[in-house]
Amino acid sequence: MNIFNLITLLGGLAMFLYGMRLMGDGLKESSSGTLKTALESLTRTPVKAFLLGLVLTAVIQSSTATIVITSGLVGAGIISLHQSLGIVIGANVGTTVTGQIIRLLDLNSSGASFLQFFKPSTLAPLALIIGIILIMSQKSGSSGKTGQIITGFGILFSGLLNMTDAVSTLTESGIIEHLFTGFGKNPLLAYLIGAGVAFVLQSSSAAIGILQAFSTSGQLTFGAIYALLVGIYLGDCVTTAIVCYIGAKPDAKRVGIVNILFNLCKSVVILAVVTVIHRLGLLDALWNNVIDSGGIANTHTLFNLACAILLFPLLGSYEKMSRRLVKDEPVPADHSQNDELLDALSPVFFSTPALAFGRCYDALLVMYGMARASIRQAFDLINTYDEAPAAKIATDEDYVDRMADRINNYLIQISAHITAPNHLEIMNHYYSAATEFERLSDHAMNIMEIARDLYTHQSSFSEAAMSELAILRELISTILGYSEEAFRDRNVASARHIEPLEEVVDDIVSVLKDNHLERLRAGKCSIFAGTEFLNLLTEVERISDICSNIGVATIARANPEIKHQVHDYVSILHSGRDAQFNREYEKAHDHYFGELQQGARQALSKEQTE
Repeated sequence: MNIFNLITLLGGLAMFLYGMRLMGDGLKESSSGTLKTALESLTRTPVKAFLLGLVLTAVIQSSTATIVITSGLVGAGIISLHQSLGIVIGANVGTTVTGQIIRLLDLNSSGASFLQFFKPSTLAPLALIIGIILIMSQKSGSSGKTGQIITGFGILFSGLLNMTDAVSTLTESGIIEHLFTGFGKNPLLAYLIGAGVAFVLQSSSAAIGILQAFSTSGQLTFGAIYALLVGIYLGDCVTTAIVCYIGAKPDAKRVGIVNILFNLCKSVVILAVVTVIHRLGLLDALWNNVIDSGGIANTHTLFNLACAILLFPLLGSYEKMSRRLVKDEPVPADHSQNDELLDALSPVFFSTPALAFGRCYDALLVMYGMARASIRQAFDLINTYDEAPAAKIATDEDYVDRMADRINNYLIQISAHITAPNHLEIMNHYYSAATEFERLSDHAMNIMEIARDLYTHQSSFSEAAMSELAILRELISTILGYSEEAFRDRNVASARHIEPLEEVVDDIVSVLKDNHLERLRAGKCSIFAGTEFLNLLTEVERISDICSNIGVATIARANPEIKHQVHDYVSILHSGRDAQFNREYEKAHDHYFGELQQGARQALSKEQTE
């Protein structure tokens, strides 16, 4: 590979990235329209998302493109990380279709088969032609956006073709073919070679296609190529993860990480199973037999399909691991970065409400993060008061108030440019969210002032009261976590967990008030501390009510049939007519009241000992 090949390679990568950016911008502008509705419908369950990933990859013949596109959709907020997981697994299976096509026809021929239209060499110019026609003959905003998306696809595939052409000299010189042979007795080395070749080619389909072409020599055996195949899976997904990482948000980066985790697990499973079966002598008839193009394609398909079925139940584990590996962007100590978010609430986005809402969404997430952090810090002050964190809570509360004002004013300005009903729904949801998040910050401030009053009057809660508060704090922290997931990812499952826990908060607060009144009558607590304790319980109860509002709003957005009947929906839950609510409520009630009873027994035992 000379300097000119390198320039072509980098140019292809640049085209690939620009195509992704252009396509992503078009998707963002269409994110509140038909495309978003279709994607949400097709990714509503992991199985549907799996089938979408399989079909999309089978059509465009590139798992890399599918997964990078998915990463862009996640970054644009069109689908959540959770919705993307099935697409990733499906893309890994869909990429095997290319191998099956290679065995059936000569992709380099000029045949009239409709499959020729699915080749990148045909798809790229076709997409560019259609895209530029739509852009130049633009009569409506929707056709221009569609043209932008299609043009982005065309540039993306043109970049892939350029990158493939840049490394074609390697295949012509026979270097890659030589690397694919001679490693049958060293599976680990074969695995690493396969990963390296796929990484250089940036395409598992291309690497496997080369392997299929070389099989015509009659020198390849199953024992020589199975580890190469598995290595190709890893090399391809590393390239994909790198592209997903460039300039992306945390969840978009996690899509690439999930792909790596799945392929690592797939590698372990295949290598272990094949080794064990071979040691048992069950592969003797196949091990040293010559394998042709069809055999490679079938092995490739079998490996991916079997691992997808076997590892599909672990999707949740992949998501959790990706969140541990890729941390959320922290809220900075000062507000300079937040000022940039507020500056992004610009009138230039009024013509594309989806982009404007995206900026509001980013600011709202920061608002919630600051409010939740302030609540945690305020509870800490109940245990040990310190003026420095107290001052920070006050500063952050003032900043959250200003953020709420800016967001709400911006949303009011956007309203004059909104025509689509779904845009109006998003605007109302975000307007309510800004108000709710600002109220959370107010309650954090109130808790901090309770802690300050206790410190100023040199008063404190009793040991029994502190033990009860610790349990209540654990419960409210769980609710706040579900509320964040519900809003951030439009996660209906998390939203449904909130209402049963909110009901348990009400039950616990009622019991704690009775317990505290008993301590007051017994002289175990001062009047001042008793009053502050009751005030604190009221603040906690109001925080849980706000979280309930966040959860119900998320459920209502996902289920339009209850949007105008929210009160009736909540009444049904609290009246015991929802089985899922009843189960979660009873489980949480038993857990937290069990902790209260255990704490009460320990406190009584300690009193008797003293």
